[in-house]
Amino acid sequence: MTIKITHFETHDIRFPTSLTGDGTDAMNTDCDYSSAYVTIYTDSGLIGHGMTFTIGRGTDIVCHAIRELAARLVGRNPESFFENMGKAWDWMCSDSQLRWIGPEKGVIHLATAAVNNAMWDMFARARGKPLWKLIVDMTPEELVNATAFRYITDVLTREEALEMLEAKEAGKREREALVTKVGYPAYITSAGWLGYSDEKVSHLTKEALANGFNHFKMKVGADFKDDLRRGKMIRSIIDDPANYPSGFKDPSSPELAGKNAGPTGAVLMIDANQVWDVPQAIDYVTGLAEIKPWFIEEPTAPDDALGHAAIRRALKPYGIGVATGEHAHNRMVFKQLFQAEAIDVCQIDSCRLAGVSEVLSVLLMAAKFGVPVCPHAGGVGLCEYVIHLSVIDYVAISGTMERNVLEFADHLHEHFPYRCTMNERGRYNVPSNPKEGYSIEMYKESIAEFEWPNGSYWVGARGGKS
Repeated sequence: MTIKITHFETHDIRFPTSLTGDGTDAMNTDCDYSSAYVTIYTDSGLIGHGMTFTIGRGTDIVCHAIRELAARLVGRNPESFFENMGKAWDWMCSDSQLRWIGPEKGVIHLATAAVNNAMWDMFARARGKPLWKLIVDMTPEELVNATAFRYITDVLTREEALEMLEAKEAGKREREALVTKVGYPAYITSAGWLGYSDEKVSHLTKEALANGFNHFKMKVGADFKDDLRRGKMIRSIIDDPANYPSGFKDPSSPELAGKNAGPTGAVLMIDANQVWDVPQAIDYVTGLAEIKPWFIEEPTAPDDALGHAAIRRALKPYGIGVATGEHAHNRMVFKQLFQAEAIDVCQIDSCRLAGVSEVLSVLLMAAKFGVPVCPHAGGVGLCEYVIHLSVIDYVAISGTMERNVLEFADHLHEHFPYRCTMNERGRYNVPSNPKEGYSIEMYKESIAEFEWPNGSYWVGARGGKS
């Protein structure tokens, strides 16, 4: 039976996280975690949910762009897209008038992410598999056909990608069985937001230790003396053997090599969220060398590949790496970061890149350049998304998760019926429900409560005034 896409709905959903300081950093001081959300419907009952992450004002603009893009899907047979999701992605980006307001960056790219992610969700639901399983079950040829290659073939051709994927076929089922059994390694961010008090940071850090985490990230960049003090405080907790009643990791183990792990095997990372110029970044981070961070994340403008390279060279004698990618506009920025040897860690974002097909291109480039992928997930719905991407990377593409850690932030998961979960070792459980697709379906009650501006929460916050 031929099916058709009949219509779609968009929702501007905003959560008042600015009231509690969740998500605060040196650049983004009053985040209301938000979702520009789309559901795409067919005449068969098959649906697909997608979203892109924002932090409050402007979400309505992204929703408008989503409507412009999704309207092009109405009347089409989704199976025609599923046959070759790489070509489908190219087509989604091909409207010349909409492309003009990018191209392939900014609001239109965020909107493309929501629509592409929704189609991948629909694809996985149609096949009765979680998204990661849908993709790792693909043949190498099918996975290559699902990937966006335009503008990156000077560093990675389709033929090279196919050869890489074929080489990883051996052992793929064993890797799948292992990650399903033990979970995917994670680090925690929600203990180190800049707006939290020392007491809250201390409590959350100890709580994270008790939950099995040994990688911790804190925000920096607002005040050097305060950052140094907070860093020493966190280090004093995570480096104290007394806080590990069940034992701790060997800091000389292979997965901790080069991470500046402390005596208990605990790792600290720092994140400036783009607040510095290049010379400022170098001076500031060298001053924090005594807290021994593994890397500095987003030390400067996210699309300044050469600036990141300069920072990396300057910090290398201190044993501090550079990570970025959360705000990298597209696969071409990642291509240049790899070419310039500008980063030690690649941080894909499931919504900043324009959906799964573009993410696959970055995962493949990272594997070719030997750069570990540690996705960004500090935001509503992102943890639900990126566990799929990390499992795809491990099982089908890079074949390694020894040095990789996936961000975890403990916020707003209760709004998703297929929420991500963690095991007792501080690792993500692998999604297993055949009905969950890309895991981003949101409860209707949550949408009704937090939709802007007329959801019940926001009406109540205005005292009932419209």
